[in-house]
Amino acid sequence: MSDKATAVARDTVSGLLAEIEDIGRDPQRGGYSRPVYSAAEHQLREWFVAHAEKRGLEVEVDRNGAIWAWHAPDGTHTDAVVTGSHLDSVPGGGAFDGPLGVASALVAFDVLRSRDALGPRPLAIVVFPEEEGSRFGVACLGSRLLTGAIDPDRARALTDVDGNTFADIAVRGGLDPFRLGPDPDALARMAVFVELHVEQGRGLVDLDRPIAVASSILGHGRWRVSLTGEGNHAGTTLMCDRSDPMVAAGRLVSRIRDLARGQSAARATVGRLVPTPGGTNVIASRVDLWVDVRHPDDTVTTVLVEQIRQAAAILAAEEGCTAAMTEESFSPTVDFDASLRDLLASALSDAPVLGTGAGHDAGVLKDHVPTAMLFVRNPTGISHSPSEYVESDDGEAGAVALADALGLLLRGGGIPDESAGSALSDHQDQVADQ
Repeated sequence: MSDKATAVARDTVSGLLAEIEDIGRDPQRGGYSRPVYSAAEHQLREWFVAHAEKRGLEVEVDRNGAIWAWHAPDGTHTDAVVTGSHLDSVPGGGAFDGPLGVASALVAFDVLRSRDALGPRPLAIVVFPEEEGSRFGVACLGSRLLTGAIDPDRARALTDVDGNTFADIAVRGGLDPFRLGPDPDALARMAVFVELHVEQGRGLVDLDRPIAVASSILGHGRWRVSLTGEGNHAGTTLMCDRSDPMVAAGRLVSRIRDLARGQSAARATVGRLVPTPGGTNVIASRVDLWVDVRHPDDTVTTVLVEQIRQAAAILAAEEGCTAAMTEESFSPTVDFDASLRDLLASALSDAPVLGTGAGHDAGVLKDHVPTAMLFVRNPTGISHSPSEYVESDDGEAGAVALADALGLLLRGGGIPDESAGSALSDHQDQVADQ
């Protein structure tokens, strides 16, 4: 191996994440706020490109803003094994949701190269934009555009809280907004996609295991409820004369909780509420709130959403207001490719198979490409929060497990060779030597 390759092989997951630990810190919320195409997310994209080029990978940005880093020895980009994740965050999010999968993909590439296990088949690392949907309201927007799961005209017209359209921001990001949309050629290059992610729950903590293979993703969606009343002066308007949508909103938040509790395994969350005009001494004229609803049975999700819609109409009317509810995104329950799931579970013999309630780009790709996911233990069990965490040893174990999975797929299937089983201890010895 060249001196350059040897130097690159010394990167660790924790070391890579330490390089970006000051990018996008949120002094008000805590944690990180890294919305898509913000200054912080641009810095993260540049960080990834620099590390990809350092490894001799061929970098390109597709029409929808996804970054692809290719190892293609014979120059072809077909029948590729692909891994990756995202770099954007929710407001005040944790350090690992997204970046862990990207850093682990880079280290997995190093591990495969150190094993001389890359071979002639192409391998790509991809970074999808706007996975969280924190800026434009639609989760997994990059992968939805890629697969045609969202109409490009609708995507172009999406706006952020400052009124910027996605088309405008795409231009600032160097994209042609009129080329946004389905990319069958990019999809056709992917033979399989494996995404590593921090676990967003306590499954691995309770099982005392560092790594899991994903089985499924709960069906989930986002709906916007707009409650409209009459704006007025807080001091001159008697309580009996008010049509206050904020009161209706408060009652609705509580009712949504009760409706979700009435459905076993359901989750319903109001995480964002915006009054207009938003003055302290002003009765709001309108309140918008966003509802996230999840359940493993899509039929139950549909029923619960309809119950929320009816509750919004009734509670609004009781306050002299009106209600309108619109769907912003919906992803049906995902069952990952069973043969791929079982193959990885058999190769990673200590890894349990777990479902998740969190959405991912892998779930959007599932109907177009065989997909799988690996989860890395989060000792806090908390995600979308500054308390999200991954121990350094678990991070390294995840990267090596990803390398095992990718190496298996690069060879065309089968059980990994005996040397793969000792790769984790070899890699940890290398880390300790630093």
